[in-house]
Amino acid sequence: MKKIAGFAFQGLYAITDADFKGDALAAQVEKAIQGGARVIQYRDKTDNQPQRLAESEAILATCRRHNIPLLINDDVELAAFIGAHGVHLGRDDAGLHAARERLGDEAIIGVSCYNRFELAQQAADAGADYVAFGRFFSSASKPEAIQADQELLRRARRQLHCPIVAIGGITPDNGAELIQAGADMLAVIRGVFAADEVALAAQSLQNLFESDPEKHP
Repeated sequence: MKKIAGFAFQGLYAITDADFKGDALAAQVEKAIQGGARVIQYRDKTDNQPQRLAESEAILATCRRHNIPLLINDDVELAAFIGAHGVHLGRDDAGLHAARERLGDEAIIGVSCYNRFELAQQAADAGADYVAFGRFFSSASKPEAIQADQELLRRARRQLHCPIVAIGGITPDNGAELIQAGADMLAVIRGVFAADEVALAAQSLQNLFESDPEKHP
């Protein structure tokens, strides 16, 4: 099992849903962790800075109680200000080197690589802690996202030495095939946070890993 900064990077990677705000969001994160989420990412694309600060601080407190890392999507400065465990960077976000300089060597930094292995190789070579590919299936959260295929996961498993995250339309019914192809983590937004029972939804996804704990040599 691969670890980053002492945290196990195998299992459910839950990304917050912007449909939940304020206290409701922190409560949903608590349920996702109770269901087995191993990593939480705070994702909010609005420019409401007071709201984003309050929400991320509340979620960080929840994550710390459970010893689960919180990563901030697309905002290095917010991650630095609240003392989050790291950031997730996309194509238009701050550069990896700048993020590392700002957050320090112990920060967890992940990079979206879409359907491009060369981006993942570059990110890994530059010191990214993990790389993310997707979308793999139709996604309500990102319907226009670039399509990735499972051969990308197999190639990354063979050639890279960092954790690999898969995202996009993942459910308990299709997630196992991505794990078999090489994903260390399944990143899920609405499949967790839009569920009627968030803890049960998280547990169903986490169980995909625990049914085959030796999935990778």
